[in-house]
Amino acid sequence: MHGTIESSFRVEWRPLAELAPIAEQWRALAAEALEPNVFYDPAFAFAAAPVFGPDVGAILVWSRSAPPKLVGFFPGRVEHGRWGLPLPVLVGWTHAYAPLGTPLVDREAAAAVVAAWLDHIRTDPQLPNLVLLPYLAEGPVAQAIAMAVARRKGRSAAFGRHQRALLAPGEERADYLGRSLARKKRKELRRQKRRLMDDGLVVRAGTGEQHDIDGALGDFFTLEAAGWKGRAGTAARDDARVRDFLKNAVGALAREGKVRIDRLLVDADPIAVMVTLRSGAGVWGWKTAYDEKFSRASPGVQLLLDVTQALLDDGSIARADSCATADHPMIDHIWRERLALSNQLISLCAGPAFVCACSLEAGRRAVVATAKSVRDLVRR
Repeated sequence: MHGTIESSFRVEWRPLAELAPIAEQWRALAAEALEPNVFYDPAFAFAAAPVFGPDVGAILVWSRSAPPKLVGFFPGRVEHGRWGLPLPVLVGWTHAYAPLGTPLVDREAAAAVVAAWLDHIRTDPQLPNLVLLPYLAEGPVAQAIAMAVARRKGRSAAFGRHQRALLAPGEERADYLGRSLARKKRKELRRQKRRLMDDGLVVRAGTGEQHDIDGALGDFFTLEAAGWKGRAGTAARDDARVRDFLKNAVGALAREGKVRIDRLLVDADPIAVMVTLRSGAGVWGWKTAYDEKFSRASPGVQLLLDVTQALLDDGSIARADSCATADHPMIDHIWRERLALSNQLISLCAGPAFVCACSLEAGRRAVVATAKSVRDLVRR
């Protein structure tokens, strides 16, 4: 690799299942990454791999210092049949429980690390020169990737660009919620909370302690299964592999102080649950569920307001990603900032493959969107 950026680093592709020996170095990178991503934290990724990533590997970028330092983590899988044609593509690792695909990159050498990653893809005969990064946040890592692709005369295209709710108050933490919600809405929520108090003592209980996590997560499973996901057959409790994954991921993160489960209780009975994950200075509003019998009192919103205030009061938290869909009817009105994401398709070689891949990806997205619309129509 003489004469390339990669010569400044050692770069390798390794299966995810073989990364346990480097967990400490991987954990250190996750804690100090330019853009944190809890879904690429080893505690979460090891739990997810058996269910969502048995064929996933990662391109690892190491410094040539002594001892070597892990400075880049780019997980993905090679897909050979994504478009029904023999056109392989290296796809970044995301799944239904991990809606963020921003790689972990050392904050002190982001441009060089990204360049080494691309140089390795371009020269490794076992990896395709087409790359698709789903749910890539449009932040500094994406900017570094765009610049590196341009310098190599590659091409890129964005698909499915959208924005989701983000809590990023900066210095404007005081009275954030007061500015987010109109006075009429705040008055209505207070009225609804008083209505809840008519049913019993209303308290918020939060825990990040490992010995309490299992019970709190059990309350989430119960509420989710009793709601629309249970009726649709997609509740985590009803799928043994997914249920075990959630237990393992939450348990592993709890051991490192990276998870919190908040519950809204009425006379000690949970009526809303919110699970938040943390990595570095970032937080993710990962999972929520509420008791539909109390829907007129907006228990999910009531709990979200309490959790939001707790996040605002913690100065060590820079921002919180809602993990919500675009234009979410509830959280969009409370968390005012937005996180822009897109699926980035990248080509590192000349030729017609990129144009063909763009057309195929656009067609695939159209088919998936139509199928989802039909599914939603049937459910209604």
